[in-house]
Amino acid sequence: MYIVIIGGGQVGYYLAKALLDEGHEVLVVERDARRVEFINNELGSVCIRGDGCETATLAEVGTERADLLIAVTARDEGNLVACQVAKHRFNAPRTIARLSNPSNEAIFKKLGIDVTVSSTNIILENIKQEVPTHSLTHLLYLRDKGMEVVDIKIQPGSSTIGKTIKELSLPPDTILSLVISKERKPKVPTATTVLQAGDQIIAVTPAELEEALRASLSGG
Repeated sequence: MYIVIIGGGQVGYYLAKALLDEGHEVLVVERDARRVEFINNELGSVCIRGDGCETATLAEVGTERADLLIAVTARDEGNLVACQVAKHRFNAPRTIARLSNPSNEAIFKKLGIDVTVSSTNIILENIKQEVPTHSLTHLLYLRDKGMEVVDIKIQPGSSTIGKTIKELSLPPDTILSLVISKERKPKVPTATTVLQAGDQIIAVTPAELEEALRASLSGG
């Protein structure tokens, strides 16, 4: 794949290095001349100096043939603009934007960015996995499908303990894909699978029905 990366900071540099190691064609756009020189010395001639928000720069790097554009600067607004220009001016099939402020995620999704990555949210989700009061963890948002992949843990005292899958009132278009017991034994659930305390359930559900799914599996 041909991948354009906007931002040659630490994230952009290591991302470019990993993608090059996997055999992809990569070009990095960075505004800082010293950073451009560093990346080219380390990785070869894969970085040019320019502003990834500007149409002229994106045209220069061949964004019209890019399979993917990834914007990973430290500025959310810059990442948004770069992805928007790539999608609407150059018809980039996929865009990924780094988020520093998680509260910007909704507007990014509304404006058509395919994937958003927030380090803050990633850390919070990992914290939630260790906190018993948080029973649902987001694993993946499928923007073009409007679906969420989530991890739900059956808490002690839940009224769903001892019930079979067929006895649950699951939200429409929701699929329970995997059940992992406390003994770390995964299995594909069937209608007769009985839920136990500590079970972790990997489920796919419409994003707007996430709370309904949480309630149906917690007995709330």
